[in-house]
Amino acid sequence: MASYTMRDPTAETSAVLRERRPPPAVLAGKRVALLSISKERSDEFMDALEPLIRAAGVETIRFKKPTHTKPAPEAILQGIVEQADLVVEALAD
Repeated sequence: MASYTMRDPTAETSAVLRERRPPPAVLAGKRVALLSISKERSDEFMDALEPLIRAAGVETIRFKKPTHTKPAPEAILQGIVEQADLVVEALAD
Protein backbone atom coordinates (compact mmCIF):
# COMPACT_ATOMS: atom_id res chain seq x y z
CA MET A 1 0.00 0.00 0.00
CA ALA A 2 1.34 3.41 -0.94
CA SER A 3 1.69 6.03 1.76
CA TYR A 4 0.88 9.69 1.38
CA THR A 5 1.39 12.92 3.25
CA MET A 6 -1.57 15.20 3.92
CA ARG A 7 -0.65 18.87 3.63
CA ASP A 8 -2.41 22.00 4.82
CA PRO A 9 -4.12 23.51 1.72
CA THR A 10 -4.09 27.08 3.05
CA ALA A 11 -1.88 29.83 1.68
CA GLU A 12 0.91 29.23 4.16
CA THR A 13 4.42 30.20 3.10
CA SER A 14 5.72 26.77 4.11
CA ALA A 15 3.95 23.45 4.30
CA VAL A 16 2.74 22.54 7.78
CA LEU A 17 1.87 18.99 8.69
CA ARG A 18 -1.11 18.64 10.99
CA GLU A 19 -2.72 15.56 12.41
CA ARG A 20 -6.28 14.99 11.26
CA ARG A 21 -8.77 15.71 14.01
CA PRO A 22 -11.37 12.99 14.47
CA PRO A 23 -14.94 13.99 13.64
CA PRO A 24 -17.30 14.40 16.58
CA ALA A 25 -19.17 11.24 17.58
CA VAL A 26 -22.45 13.19 17.72
CA LEU A 27 -23.53 16.31 15.83
CA ALA A 28 -26.43 17.13 18.15
CA GLY A 29 -25.78 20.43 19.87
CA LYS A 30 -23.08 21.43 17.38
CA ARG A 31 -23.13 24.41 15.03
CA VAL A 32 -21.89 23.85 11.47
CA ALA A 33 -20.43 26.74 9.48
CA LEU A 34 -21.24 26.59 5.77
CA LEU A 35 -18.48 28.42 3.91
CA SER A 36 -19.07 29.35 0.29
CA ILE A 37 -15.81 30.15 -1.46
CA SER A 38 -17.72 32.18 -4.09
CA LYS A 39 -17.07 29.82 -6.98
CA GLU A 40 -19.90 29.40 -9.45
CA ARG A 41 -22.80 27.40 -7.96
CA SER A 42 -21.23 27.04 -4.49
CA ASP A 43 -24.16 29.00 -3.00
CA GLU A 44 -26.57 26.68 -4.81
CA PHE A 45 -24.79 23.69 -3.30
CA MET A 46 -25.02 25.18 0.21
CA ASP A 47 -28.70 26.02 -0.35
CA ALA A 48 -29.32 22.32 -1.06
CA LEU A 49 -27.10 21.06 1.77
CA GLU A 50 -28.31 23.35 4.54
CA PRO A 51 -31.86 21.93 4.86
CA LEU A 52 -30.43 18.40 5.09
CA ILE A 53 -28.14 19.38 7.93
CA ARG A 54 -30.92 21.27 9.73
CA ALA A 55 -33.31 18.31 9.28
CA ALA A 56 -30.79 16.28 11.29
CA GLY A 57 -31.26 18.78 14.13
CA VAL A 58 -27.95 20.56 13.62
CA GLU A 59 -27.72 24.35 13.63
CA THR A 60 -26.02 26.06 10.68
CA ILE A 61 -24.46 29.44 10.09
CA ARG A 62 -23.44 30.77 6.66
CA PHE A 63 -20.19 32.45 5.64
CA LYS A 64 -19.00 33.55 2.19
CA LYS A 65 -15.59 34.56 0.88
CA PRO A 66 -15.61 37.72 -1.25
CA THR A 67 -13.73 35.88 -4.04
CA HIS A 68 -12.51 32.36 -4.70
CA THR A 69 -9.17 33.66 -5.95
CA LYS A 70 -7.81 34.66 -2.54
CA PRO A 71 -7.74 33.15 0.96
CA ALA A 72 -10.66 34.00 3.24
CA PRO A 73 -10.24 37.32 5.06
CA GLU A 74 -9.20 37.05 8.70
CA ALA A 75 -12.61 38.33 9.86
CA ILE A 76 -14.39 35.41 8.17
CA LEU A 77 -11.98 32.86 9.60
CA GLN A 78 -12.32 34.40 13.05
CA GLY A 79 -16.10 34.33 12.77
CA ILE A 80 -16.02 30.62 11.95
CA VAL A 81 -13.68 29.90 14.85
CA GLU A 82 -15.82 31.86 17.31
CA GLN A 83 -19.26 30.77 16.14
CA ALA A 84 -18.98 27.19 14.83
CA ASP A 85 -17.84 23.75 15.89
CA LEU A 86 -17.41 22.34 12.37
CA VAL A 87 -17.13 23.73 8.85
CA VAL A 88 -18.27 22.57 5.43
CA GLU A 89 -16.60 24.36 2.52
CA ALA A 90 -18.34 24.53 -0.89
CA LEU A 91 -16.13 24.17 -3.94
CA ALA A 92 -18.85 23.68 -6.56
CA ASP A 93 -18.48 24.82 -10.18
